[in-house]
Amino acid sequence: MVHNYYIGLMSGTSMDGLDVALVAFSHERGPQLVATHQHDLPAPLRAEMEALCQPSDGELDRAARVDQLFAEVCAEAVAEILQQQQLRAADITAIGSHGQTLRHQPNATPAYTIQIGDANLLAVRTGINVVADFRRKDIALGGQGAPLVPAFHQYLFASTEAPRAILNLGGIANITWLPGADDQVSGFDTGPANTLLDNWFRHCYPEQAFGFDKNGQFAASGSCRPDLLEALLADPYFQKKPPKSTGRDDFHVQWLLQRFPTITKLPPADVQQTLQHLTAASIANACRAYLPTLPETLFVCGGGALNADLLRVCRDYLPEVNWRSTAALDVAPEWVEAMAFAWLAWCHVNGRTGNLPAVTGASRPAILGALFPYK
Repeated sequence: MVHNYYIGLMSGTSMDGLDVALVAFSHERGPQLVATHQHDLPAPLRAEMEALCQPSDGELDRAARVDQLFAEVCAEAVAEILQQQQLRAADITAIGSHGQTLRHQPNATPAYTIQIGDANLLAVRTGINVVADFRRKDIALGGQGAPLVPAFHQYLFASTEAPRAILNLGGIANITWLPGADDQVSGFDTGPANTLLDNWFRHCYPEQAFGFDKNGQFAASGSCRPDLLEALLADPYFQKKPPKSTGRDDFHVQWLLQRFPTITKLPPADVQQTLQHLTAASIANACRAYLPTLPETLFVCGGGALNADLLRVCRDYLPEVNWRSTAALDVAPEWVEAMAFAWLAWCHVNGRTGNLPAVTGASRPAILGALFPYK
């Protein structure tokens, strides 16, 4: 069997590392996850990217510098997985690089989204063609530019036997509805997940500048505060109808302080637990309001799929649904997004559309991304 190898690179809103997925595409089988690698982001680079997510002085110079530095880290990550698998650059058809989102404002006038990670530099450093800048074509067509992974969910997980739903618990939570018949696939961002949980944890433990609440142990030591949860759920985003998308521009520690000014007087673990309830409640409310019906099974992917206490809370909000990991569908949950960007690169190279207008609100399907040759 002749393999077509692609590499997907994904760094999400939590900035908890660069996910690298080596994916093989063939006519005989669907995409196969061959190898993975999680590459640490240097702490100074993370700090600079975090700072650039909010308006400040000297942004252009700083963004240009970080654009280069992030691309260099991406090149290092690609070199690592090639060495791990004893492959050459010539063995890889293309890299699908999402970049690092600094701003996502699809409802601004004009709408825009900004991802850094110089694709020209990445192509030169690796000697591999790069496909990048995946979101702006969809925005140019009137869409949200996100979420993009529902198209990959459809390609990988759709079943003709029964409707399925895929929940991505990444920095932002998004859900994909996969009907068993030929109805339209739908999907949207439900609200914050790991990005807000991580940011509050780091706010409480500044010495762990890029730590996270492993398995929800910190949250499990606290209790949900109903008054705080009610104040957070009152944010207009949760009442907005799809298509919709969001990001860390909307949900961050300053947002918490604005919604609930006395939040710092609460036990920090209570806030962490309440944020888990916010994620779970916003998912459950969105499923009940915007899906045609509740799915029999909800398959979970993303880093949050590994958070035992978060999943416990989610199950409490949707007890009538069978919660399962995408591992039950033979896809490791933490690698679905990186695989999706390998697939989007494959789509671009093969002239296939990669967005779903029913999900993003774009006026038509489109080939996403731009090609950056290494030559």
